[in-house]
Amino acid sequence: MKQDLAALLWPALVGVLAAAIILDKWVLEGDDSILEPAQGSYREAVSRATPSVVNIYTAKLIDTRVDPRLNSPLQRRLRASRGVGQRIERSLGSGVILSDDGHIVTNNHVIAGADAIQILLADGRSASASVVGTDPETDLAILRIELTDLTPIALADASDVAVGDVVLAIGNPYGFGHSVSQGIVSGVGRFGLQLSTYEGYIQTDATVHLGSSGGALIDTQGRLVGINTLIYTAGAERGEETPGIGINLATPSDLAATVLKDIVAYGRVIRGWLGVSVEVLFSEGNDGIPTQQLVVTNLAAGGPAERAGIRLNDVIVAMDGEAVVDGRAAMFQIAQLRPGHLLRVKLDRGGTPVELEAVVGTRANSG
Repeated sequence: MKQDLAALLWPALVGVLAAAIILDKWVLEGDDSILEPAQGSYREAVSRATPSVVNIYTAKLIDTRVDPRLNSPLQRRLRASRGVGQRIERSLGSGVILSDDGHIVTNNHVIAGADAIQILLADGRSASASVVGTDPETDLAILRIELTDLTPIALADASDVAVGDVVLAIGNPYGFGHSVSQGIVSGVGRFGLQLSTYEGYIQTDATVHLGSSGGALIDTQGRLVGINTLIYTAGAERGEETPGIGINLATPSDLAATVLKDIVAYGRVIRGWLGVSVEVLFSEGNDGIPTQQLVVTNLAAGGPAERAGIRLNDVIVAMDGEAVVDGRAAMFQIAQLRPGHLLRVKLDRGGTPVELEAVVGTRANSG
């Protein structure tokens, strides 16, 4: 009897043991999705970049206007004894530390006209900032603070930024302090918005609000992709009141680095100049796809383009081997060149291909 019972129980015990081994080996141990969240965390990227992002607080003295209804002789005497009426207008924004000796990049509109600028670091330290220089044509400004042990942010390679990349925006929305939002790159090289002279914005859906201007747009490794510059909303171009929801546009980090380098070295931004004005001519290619061509409509007398032999009504096809299809993008490309650069220009002159070389000059009144 005992032998019969053992014969029945042994296969059952072996089956239970085998099931336990399989469950432990292939289900509990092998299926990481049961133990880990489906989406990864960006805490390391944020931790790496946050010490480089600062909050900016500005103050501006504004002369108060006197209500004409309050203009009795007694009231005039009281105002005269108190001096000119003034009030303090305060605003806020964000900035990014780009060098260990205290240089900070922010938007020019954040600090424009400010009488005092205060910087608050992520570690709680604060300092007054001085303006090293501004570049209204890109809406960027360079500040400097006198503090030690600063953490400059690492820069991402602008050529590697592509639509679909995950990005994080760090700033000081509504004065809440360091805040982070997540999004993706929705577009690159955005031109034609006429929000500043030189455009080439990175478009992202990462949420930003008032106070985030000048803050950092970073990648998932904590590197600076761009400077959050503005929220583009319907009606903004007409001066209408708009909600704090729209398309976030960021100035590329390589442009911010160039502005810093030039302002520190020369006191202004040095830009290339070809001395040519163009208009867009819409046409249709051999494949039926609509295309744009740039027709030369004006030449600066004695400018680089005229000296190189470029003529009115020439169609600019390519520059330095890169096809040209947008006038503002082309001018931006030229502006980024250093004076003295030998620019190869390919033209269409009445159906005849022409290739010339022009020595890039220095654009006047830049900075």
